[in-house]
Amino acid sequence: MNNVFYLLAEGEESLPGNGSFSVLLPKNYDIFWSLICFVAILLLFWKFVLPAYNRMLQEREDRIEGGMKRAEASQAEAKAALEKYNAQLADARAEAAEIREQARERGKQIEAEAKSQAEEESRRIVAAGEKQLEASRTQVISELRSDIGQNSINLAEKLLGGELSSATKQSSTIDNFLSELDSVAPAGK
Repeated sequence: MNNVFYLLAEGEESLPGNGSFSVLLPKNYDIFWSLICFVAILLLFWKFVLPAYNRMLQEREDRIEGGMKRAEASQAEAKAALEKYNAQLADARAEAAEIREQARERGKQIEAEAKSQAEEESRRIVAAGEKQLEASRTQVISELRSDIGQNSINLAEKLLGGELSSATKQSSTIDNFLSELDSVAPAGK
């Protein structure tokens, strides 16, 4: 190998054949057969390797496109599911608001009913109290009249010095005394 470099370094004069032979250029038959082999390999490559390579690239492209289509379909499904979820969520919120409003109205209604019942019960208790008070007042007045009547008879007997034995005398004396008493201070007022 050193000889080849040495010969190249010395120039063309030292080469054998003196210009008719070149170390760097191959012979014509080598070029011819190399060209034939290159064309044959190129044809074989063109006929067998390139179609297989193209088929592999096409399959890969189809897989990628299929994956992209599936991804787009999945994304569309996810978007539809999200919209459906948002719609259901909005419906649930609206329903919850409606339930709250109904509960609020029902609470107001219950409050009004309770207030009405309380007022009615209060009126009933007041009316019963007034009736009881009126009955007590009537009873007290009746008892006072009888007590006052008896006291007036006793007082009249002491003053007159005699007995008021007859019922008509007692009755007329009591009635006179009570009418005078009513004229001075009306009962219950």
